[in-house]
Amino acid sequence: MWCMEAERPVASIVIVHGACEHHGRYKWLSEMWRSSGYNVVLGDLPGQGTSTRARGHIRSFQEYIDEVDKWIDRAKAFQLPVFLLGHSMGGLIAIEWFKQHENGIAGLILSSPCLGLQLKPNKFLDFMSKGLNVVAPSLRFESGITPDKATRSKEIIEVDINDSLYITKVSVRWYQEMLKALKSAMEPTDVFLNVPLLVMQAGTDFLVDKNMVVKWFDQLVSHNKTYREWDGLYHEIFNEPEREDVFKAAKAFAEQYL
Repeated sequence: MWCMEAERPVASIVIVHGACEHHGRYKWLSEMWRSSGYNVVLGDLPGQGTSTRARGHIRSFQEYIDEVDKWIDRAKAFQLPVFLLGHSMGGLIAIEWFKQHENGIAGLILSSPCLGLQLKPNKFLDFMSKGLNVVAPSLRFESGITPDKATRSKEIIEVDINDSLYITKVSVRWYQEMLKALKSAMEPTDVFLNVPLLVMQAGTDFLVDKNMVVKWFDQLVSHNKTYREWDGLYHEIFNEPEREDVFKAAKAFAEQYL
């Protein structure tokens, strides 16, 4: 877990990264929040980044939720409003975390949340994974997630290609736990009724099924929800050439609730 403190903080924000990546890819975003007066708390999820766990593998999706809960407790220690920002799988984790806790944060920001997969194993591997989840849960296969599918930024693609912490393989158990979490997230609930929610979705997303994101958003019971789609932007909207505009939109949302 890492914490970046602002000079005159008005709030804190917890950033949850996506699948196969790590917190180090959020240096620019973290500094933008910090320089805007937000304490920033983030870390590496189990099995990713500098985590000591087996890379690309988890025993249960609950491991992610429990880890993020520690980050949120750290942010709450500042005794300031806390916002939760989850990107891609981090967005799915944020959703499931909030369903278990239901309070304690000032707002929820989801960036291209993983509520449906564009990249799926072939039908044979998908079928086999159910049995392998029992007998060989740590068996890994190629995720299919590549930097050029995530962003149009040539600079970031070049860095990611040479990033030793970038994961290319995920386990059978990880895949099955993802499917369970996706199903859970789509179940009707009213726990989001009173929390301010901003969903920002990439218009050209090769990793997440944006139709499922819209379906989730439309069926969500909420007094305060906002959806914005960024036309032409790839999956990682905070890493796109237009990222400053994306950040301004997220910051404007947060400022309404300070």
